[in-house]
Amino acid sequence: MAITMSDSAAKRVQTFLTNRGKGLGLRLGVRTSGCSGMAYVLEFVDDLHDEDTVFEDKGVKVIVDAKSLVYLDGTELDFVKEGLNEGFKFNNPNVSSECGCGESFNV
Repeated sequence: MAITMSDSAAKRVQTFLTNRGKGLGLRLGVRTSGCSGMAYVLEFVDDLHDEDTVFEDKGVKVIVDAKSLVYLDGTELDFVKEGLNEGFKFNNPNVSSECGCGESFNV
């Protein structure tokens, strides 16, 4: 089981944590939402929960709760810039389909 980050994603998260001034890392999770059923959730973590699994890649901690890990195992978090747009991209090998708007996925 593993969650990894590209160099650009790790640098972006480190910048956010530095500017924020606190935080253990980044929580990656899923919630029920959207056209295809599930959506990704990203948030900063200040405290760990008992059910959390912590992965560390390129000096950044990625925290995943037990429920979400089933859907996220093997995912690489990337940060991309395309023209004027920039944002995190999820390279998730478990996804069987995504909605047309790109906001949700199905496993």
